Amino acid sequence: MDRTRDGTLEGAGGPGGDRGVEALTPEETVAPVLAPVATVSGGIPAVVSALRHAVGETGLYRAGRLLLDLNQTRGFDCPGCAWPDPDQHRSVAEFCENGAKAIAEEATRRRVGPEFFSRWSVAELSRHNDYWLGKQGRLTHPMVLRPGSSHYEPIGWDEAFALVASELNALDAPDQAVFYTSGRTSNEAAFLYQLFVREFGTNNLPDCSNMCHESSGVALGEALGLGKGSVTLEDFDHTQLVVVVGQNPGTNHPRMLSALQRAVQRGARIVSVNPLPEAGLIRFQHPQHPLDLLGKGTPLASLFLPVRVNGDVPFLLGVAKTLLEMAESRPEIIARDFIGAHTDGFEAWETAVRAAPWDALVAGSGIDREGMRALAELIATNERIIFSWAMGLTQHRNAVDNIQEIVNLLLLRGSIGKPGAGTCPVRGHSNVQGDRTVGITEHPSAAFLDRMKATFGFDPPRARGLDVVESIRAMAEGRAKVFLAMGGNFLSATPDTELTARALRSTQLTVQVSTKLNRSHLVAGRTALILPALGRTEVDVQATGRQLVSVENSMGVVHQSQGSLRPISEELRSEPAVVAGLARATLGGRSKVDWAHLAGDYDRIRDLIETVVPGFEQYNRRVREPGGFYLPNGPREGRFTTSIGKARFTVHPVPDEPLGPGQLMMMTIRSHDQFNTTIYGLEDRYRGIGRERRVVLMNAEDLRERGLRPEQLVDLTSHFQGETRVARRFVAIEYPIPRRCCAAYFPEANVLVPLGSVAQRSNTPASKSVVVTVAPSEGSVPVHPDLHGEAPARL
Repeated sequence: MDRTRDGTLEGAGGPGGDRGVEALTPEETVAPVLAPVATVSGGIPAVVSALRHAVGETGLYRAGRLLLDLNQTRGFDCPGCAWPDPDQHRSVAEFCENGAKAIAEEATRRRVGPEFFSRWSVAELSRHNDYWLGKQGRLTHPMVLRPGSSHYEPIGWDEAFALVASELNALDAPDQAVFYTSGRTSNEAAFLYQLFVREFGTNNLPDCSNMCHESSGVALGEALGLGKGSVTLEDFDHTQLVVVVGQNPGTNHPRMLSALQRAVQRGARIVSVNPLPEAGLIRFQHPQHPLDLLGKGTPLASLFLPVRVNGDVPFLLGVAKTLLEMAESRPEIIARDFIGAHTDGFEAWETAVRAAPWDALVAGSGIDREGMRALAELIATNERIIFSWAMGLTQHRNAVDNIQEIVNLLLLRGSIGKPGAGTCPVRGHSNVQGDRTVGITEHPSAAFLDRMKATFGFDPPRARGLDVVESIRAMAEGRAKVFLAMGGNFLSATPDTELTARALRSTQLTVQVSTKLNRSHLVAGRTALILPALGRTEVDVQATGRQLVSVENSMGVVHQSQGSLRPISEELRSEPAVVAGLARATLGGRSKVDWAHLAGDYDRIRDLIETVVPGFEQYNRRVREPGGFYLPNGPREGRFTTSIGKARFTVHPVPDEPLGPGQLMMMTIRSHDQFNTTIYGLEDRYRGIGRERRVVLMNAEDLRERGLRPEQLVDLTSHFQGETRVARRFVAIEYPIPRRCCAAYFPEANVLVPLGSVAQRSNTPASKSVVVTVAPSEGSVPVHPDLHGEAPARL
C-alpha cells in the first residue's frame, strides 16, 4: 500500500474521484531544530507561550477577555481536554498553556470564507500541511463541493439541508449512512443528534471515544460496572500515591500538574510508568506561583519506570506477583475483608499471577524485578492509591487487559470507593464522556432505547450500529454511502490514512460541521458540504434569547458553558440549530419531534435528557449552580454495579512478543504544540524538537544497530498480517526510549496504523502497537530556510 509517483492514491476512484487531492500530509521534510530534553514544565516559558498564541491570534483586549472567562463558573468550558475544574474556589486564571492555545485557535481573527475557497482549489489546499490548513482561520459560510468541481462554492443553509435530506432519503436503508461525533459537541447538540439519527432509523453513531477511551469504558464496565473513572479532583488532595501510566499530563492535560503538585506538597508520592521521560512528571513550576517561577519548582515523580511500548500487562503482573510474594510475610497487604465482601474471582486471579514466569514478565515489560518491587512497596505501604492513565494504555491490542490489571491491583488493596483512591482515566477531549452519557454510541442499552420510545413515541432501531473502524470499512466497501461528521477531523484522527481516504471518496456525500479548515474537508465524497458552526467562545442566541450548553468532564461533573464573544460571521449556526435543520429537512412530516421548538430553547432539550438519561434530575436548575453537579457513580461510592453486584478480578495472559528481527514497536504521540489533530505550532518544547513534525524518536543503540546516524532521513514501514504500509522521509532523532521501541507524531504516522489492528473487545485502533522497520531514505534533509545554512544539533 503506497502512493503513486504523482502523490495521488492507488485506486482512489469511486463517486468522489480524487480531484488530484493528496490524502497524506506533504512529504516536505526540513531539518529539525534540536535542544536538550526538558526536565521542568510550566514556568515562564508556559506563560510566554500562552500569551503569544492568545494575543497573536486574537489581539490583546480580546485575549484578556477570553482568558478571564475560560473555565469560570459563568464562563465557557475549554474546548481542549476534559480535566475538571475545582468544585469551589477557582483562580482568576483557571487555564493552562494549551487551553490558551485552544482558545486562540477558535477566536482567531483570520477568516476562511467564499473568497478563500474561490482562490484555492481542493487539490492546491491538500498540498499544504495540517498546520498551515488550521492557521487559515475560522470558517464563515456554508460551502459545497459539487460533483466534478475543483473548488468549494457558497451554498445557502436551506439548500444545504435539502441536499443532505435528498441524499439520506434516497438511500436503500438508513444503515447506509454514518453519523460521526467529536468530543467538542455539547450535551444538548449530542442528544439532539442521536435523536435525529435514531428517528431516521440507524444506530450508526461512531464517535471519537471509539479511538481513545473505548478500552477504558469496556474494561471498567466489565470489572466495576461503570465505564467511567471513580475519583474526583478532591481525591487528589487526600491520596497517598498516584501512579501515572501511559500518560503525558504536561502536554495533554497540563492543569493536572497543579493537582499533582498539591498532592506532593501534602506528602503523596507520584510514580511515572511510561516509555518516554516527560517533563511534566519530572518537575513543575506553577505559572501562577511567584516562588515557583523564581525557584526550581516542585519535583513530581519520585520514581520513573521506563516500560517498553505495550509492556504494561507484564509489568503490572510483575508488580502484582511481587505483592503476593510480599504478602506471605506481610498478610495485611491483601485487603481480604474488602475482597471477600465486594469482589469475585480473586482466587483464580491469584493462581494465574503466581504462575506467570518471571523471565517473561521482565522481558516483556523491560523493567527488572527491582523496579517492579519499588512500585510494589509503595502500593503495599499505602491504601489511598489513584491510578491515572490515558491513551498510552488504551490503544493496544491488549488495551482492555492493561486497564483491568490496574483494577486488579486496586482491588487487591481495597483502594476503590474510599477518599483519595480509585481509577482515573483522563479523557482527551472536553465532552467526549458527556456525548456518550447522553446517547452517542453505536450499541445503546435496551433500557435507554425503551426510554427513548416512551418519551418520543417512535420505536428506535435495536440492531448494533457501526463504530469508527467498522464505518471506515463499510464506506470502503460501498455499504455506507453518506458520511456526516458533527465536528472533528475524521481523516486525520483515524488509522490507515490511505484506506480511510479511499473510504471517504467512495461515498455519495460527505458533510462536515466544523469551525476550522482541516484535511477532512479536502478528501470528500462525490458531493461535499462544509457547515460552519459557532464555537464555545461565541454567544449563542436562539428564538427565546441567549442560550447556554453543558458538558461532562473526566470526573463525571456536568456543568454549563456560555460563550461571550460576538460570532465571527452572521452565517454561523449553533450545533443544536444545525442538527434541528437537518432533522426537519430529512424527516419532514414523519417526525414525531418539534425540532424548531427544541432548537429555540435549550432548556427544552435538557428537560428531555432528564427524562431519558438517569442522573439528570432537575437538570436545568442544577446545571446553573456554580460548578454544576456530579452524576451517580457506583464504584466511587463503593457500589459495584456489575451483573453480580461485585467487582471482578480478571485474568489475562502475558502478551506474546510480536517483533521479528530488525523490527521496532512504534507508538504515535502528540507534540506539545498540538491538541488531537489540531497543530498549534511546530515546537515540541519539552522534548527539544522544533520546526519539523516528520520525525521518529529512536534509542541510540537501535540507530547504531541499523547503521543510521542521528538526524538521518529514513522511511518507516509497518508490518501487519503480510501487509506493509510506508511513511517516507522522516528524520531519525536519538532519544531516551527503551530498546526496540520508537515513537512518531500523529497524524503524520497514522498512515502506518493498520485498520485491522485493534484492541480486543473495544475495537479501538492499536495506534500505540505498530510493528515497523526503519531504513535509510533517498536524499538528505534540507536545512530549514530560517537556519541560514546552519546545521541542526541537539545542544
